[in-house]
Amino acid sequence: MKKVYIAALFGALLLSSCGNGLNGELIGAQNRPAAYAEIDPHGMVFIPQGSFTMGPNDQDVPFALTSQSKTVTVDPFWMDDTEITNNEYRQFVEWVRDSIAMRMCVMAGVGDNGKGNMFVFPYDEDNVDPNEYDPTDTKNCWLNWLNRNKVWEKGKGDDAQAISDVIKDLYLIKEERFNKLHEIDTRKLIYDYNWVDLKQAALKQNRYNFNEDYTGGKYEGTIIDSKGKLVPIQDRRSFIMQGRIPVYPDTLVWMSDYTYSYNEPMARKYFWHPAFDNYPVVGVTWKQASAFCIWRTDLLNNYYRMNHQPMIEQYRLPTEAEWEYAARGGLALSMYPWGGPYTRNYSGCFIANFKPLRGRYSDDGAARTIEVASYAPNEYGLYDMAGNVAEWTSNAFDESAYSYTHDLNPDYSYNALADDPPVLKRKVVRGGSWKDVGYYLQVGTRTYEYQDTAKSYIGFRCVRSYMGRGSGTGLGEGDY
Repeated sequence: MKKVYIAALFGALLLSSCGNGLNGELIGAQNRPAAYAEIDPHGMVFIPQGSFTMGPNDQDVPFALTSQSKTVTVDPFWMDDTEITNNEYRQFVEWVRDSIAMRMCVMAGVGDNGKGNMFVFPYDEDNVDPNEYDPTDTKNCWLNWLNRNKVWEKGKGDDAQAISDVIKDLYLIKEERFNKLHEIDTRKLIYDYNWVDLKQAALKQNRYNFNEDYTGGKYEGTIIDSKGKLVPIQDRRSFIMQGRIPVYPDTLVWMSDYTYSYNEPMARKYFWHPAFDNYPVVGVTWKQASAFCIWRTDLLNNYYRMNHQPMIEQYRLPTEAEWEYAARGGLALSMYPWGGPYTRNYSGCFIANFKPLRGRYSDDGAARTIEVASYAPNEYGLYDMAGNVAEWTSNAFDESAYSYTHDLNPDYSYNALADDPPVLKRKVVRGGSWKDVGYYLQVGTRTYEYQDTAKSYIGFRCVRSYMGRGSGTGLGEGDY
């Protein structure tokens, strides 16, 4: 009877140990989240992995000597189905505006409701390490976005007047106002952001070197910091770069791009008027578009973190290869995103917004830009991959880049500094625009613009690497 009792006790211990992963078998780390299935991102379509011949499918019309072809493979990713619109970019601008205003209130001590400042994120032990977060640190405390609208509420009382007095510096001074309009000074909407420079961290000479007995170690390499200085690597913080950039689009590009053309209404109305909400944003530099991607990543990851969900992969500009692969829509050797060699459909109508017939701009339905998704999508469900506005990619431009980039996820990038020569500031632009002839609408045509330059015909869209099945079979969450 005693032996039976011991055996039963041993069996019970064995069963209980299985739940803790202590049964002596290789069962993987326990207490992991449930099986992860990536949710379809809002406004994005899934682009399956695949191989294609990258490069032009027509003659090199301008003899630009960039007409090389190369078979490459790209991993699966998500891509915005349209270009980023004025209203979507305005969300970014208003976020920067609100964060600056709330930070001004916090630093001035305005907004104390007896339980702490209403503009400061309260301590929450489920989300914040008390040793890392200090809500009284006015420069670094997290902002409480639930109260963002209280900054702009018009009302009576000490709080409303105190807030109004604090944020008055965000507005144009009296001498700069036109028709006495009380408007935000858009020059003060500056976004501070961070990113990790993995490319420099991946260099062999920049790795952490252990001692021979592995009791410690140090970094021995050097790194180019965010100010362009070559400095010794201190520790992991050396790879965290700091960025700072004005976010408001250059609305004057409509006039500066065309000296002898009347475009004043576009300069005055295009970005802020509701009539243009669903038009693609323009006047945005490559650096501003890149900063937008970082902000968009943080916006969603902060939401996931507060709800105890795994954070997502970052949003970014597409590589040149990703952009061309997506534009082709799975159609091999196609000249345009719609597959055919012509810019008209069977009814004789133009199927993209560009410069047809030697300058008859309006024959395709729009003299300049037009609302996104006004024309039919390609086979992947992507709109305006040809025409409307050209689009920034993440890659630096080099005529011979196809010759030395890898054939798996080719990527040639360079983070040019302010004092670099202009040739190092060229970024690849794809897709053609409302002011371009048909040649620049072809999926294999590449051109460039400078990273710190804004134009009235260049916008962008974002991509996000796929985190679902490793095979990337082309199945989004809704397909299985």
